Amino acid sequence: MQKDFDLWNKDKKRTHAEQPRLYTVREIWWCRLGVNIGSEQDGSGKFFLRPVVIVRGFGADTCMVIPLTTSLRQHILRIPVGEIQGKKASAILSQIRVVDTRRLVEKIGFLEKDMFDRIRKAARKLF
Repeated sequence: MQKDFDLWNKDKKRTHAEQPRLYTVREIWWCRLGVNIGSEQDGSGKFFLRPVVIVRGFGADTCMVIPLTTSLRQHILRIPVGEIQGKKASAILSQIRVVDTRRLVEKIGFLEKDMFDRIRKAARKLF
């Protein structure tokens, strides 16, 4: 699959110029994950977006997120989270990462506490 790194670099420059976003743990956001190397999770569409759940904050500028997918593929590192904007979604624990909050575009939801606790428990098992 051909990836358009040049187009992403243009969008990344615009993203870098934005202001940090205010966020709360357990929120679900559209996030500019961009075009990444190999099997790292990419964003999609014109703005390279993917929904993510915020699992930990590190101050005003950075947070830890877990990307979400609507893929039905089952795997021990994919935890179902219910419906997000009308589609069944799963958290992809293998793609957990720290992002700058300027990558956050729009808040789209809030994860229920029991589901969030389930994800955190599964993530802890990774370490």
